[in-house]
Amino acid sequence: MNFRLTFPVEPLGPSMQYSDKLLLSGSCFAEEIGHRLQQHKFDVLLNPNGILFNPLSIARSMTSYLDNKRYTADDLFLHEDIWHSWDHHSRFSGTDKVRVLAQINASQDAAAARLKEADWLVVTLGSAHAWYLKENGQLVGNCHKVPEASFTKKLVPADEVIAALDNMMHRLFFVNRKVNILFTVSPVRYVRDGVVENNLSKAVLLQAVHHLVNKFDRLFYFPAYELVLDDLRDYRFYKEDMVHPNDQAVQYVWEHFLKACVQPASQDVARQVAELLRARGHRPFNPGSPAHKQFLATMAKKAGQLQEAHPSLDFGDLLNFFGH
Repeated sequence: MNFRLTFPVEPLGPSMQYSDKLLLSGSCFAEEIGHRLQQHKFDVLLNPNGILFNPLSIARSMTSYLDNKRYTADDLFLHEDIWHSWDHHSRFSGTDKVRVLAQINASQDAAAARLKEADWLVVTLGSAHAWYLKENGQLVGNCHKVPEASFTKKLVPADEVIAALDNMMHRLFFVNRKVNILFTVSPVRYVRDGVVENNLSKAVLLQAVHHLVNKFDRLFYFPAYELVLDDLRDYRFYKEDMVHPNDQAVQYVWEHFLKACVQPASQDVARQVAELLRARGHRPFNPGSPAHKQFLATMAKKAGQLQEAHPSLDFGDLLNFFGH
């Protein structure tokens, strides 16, 4: 008997490889996949604005890179003695305004450069709910724990999501004629919005994304949402909050991502890197034993061979760890 509904994940036409330059943007699930790509030595720029959830803020961030926008003191606000930007995640926030601006603008520069040369832009949409400041109607990418009474919340309709992403992509394609765009919808359930409201939000995102994917040749969809919600479909694959997929679920999605989105030769390299990463995570019972020293020497040799075969990749951290 079958107790799970599985489905095939169709491989992309053009697929990613180690020589590609990637830019990932979006929700916290983008961070999960982005960190795995970085760990496996792919060339990734991850979330230049920090985590962003709604498609309007993501589109706005991309436009700011294309415009080479420079942030100034007028773009920051002070809350509980911390300087923040409404367009950025709190990882950019701090007590020193000059340092906050420097970090933001350095990230802007890196994102602007990467977007012009990127082979892939991977966008993970989290929620169709957007927040606006009541005082001036400004779109907010992150609320920074400012009291909820300061904002108006809106479920952005599909046509508005489509228009924002469509306009952004037209501008991007004019600047970068080779870039492919891969959309995913985050499987994280935003139950703070309400269960029904979360489902409505995801439905809007799915409708908008598939409309765009069907419209453009260089757009693709990877079903991270469906893999967790329809394939795994069990609370044992969630963290204690019952909202975020746990490590086992993310690993399951990652394995499907590799098979569907990465070229076979690069998949083979990624598997070899994964072996080294598992070895680095091994905790020996007796670190001084001859057996463990031989284990380190074997792994160092494998890391060295990979470095020689792929000189453009940086295996320095693994080589140092294994004592090459």
